[in-house]
Amino acid sequence: MASVIRGSDDFDSGTVGITLGTAVATTSGTSIDFTGIPAGVKRITVMFKGVSTNSTSNLLVQLGDSGGVETSSYAGSVTIVTTGVNALNFSTGLLLTQQRTASYSDQGIMTILLMDSATDTWVSSSSVGHVGVAGTQQGSGSKALSATLDRIRLTTVNGTSTFDAGSVNISWG
Repeated sequence: MASVIRGSDDFDSGTVGITLGTAVATTSGTSIDFTGIPAGVKRITVMFKGVSTNSTSNLLVQLGDSGGVETSSYAGSVTIVTTGVNALNFSTGLLLTQQRTASYSDQGIMTILLMDSATDTWVSSSSVGHVGVAGTQQGSGSKALSATLDRIRLTTVNGTSTFDAGSVNISWG
């Protein structure tokens, strides 16, 4: 069941509505899909807590429309800061993490904003922390879809790693 949170900073109507999805346990499977995102959405937030997989493959978010989830033509990078700094580019999704091990669990947030409705272009910003190593990961990216966004997928770069702990949810407005 979705709930709506109302505020007072919408320039058009005097209110802003945010719909909260239903949290999903990331304890099995190779991907978590959120579908049925309505047309007209301009902001999506992906929130995750304690997400872990059985491998070192990095976490990423993919966007999709009525034709399915799109797996190419993403642009951006994610940077990890631990005892040093390392950056990694991506093209198969909006990358959330890098330098993962199977013992890590991750928590954080990704905000995805509609930049241009004429071209269905979305931009993202993320902040993620590993439990298991001191450090943070910051990322940003973009993706032009072939049609109106209606779905989000959390998966891994290799697409075959199995989730084994944590939960994820989205909100939109």
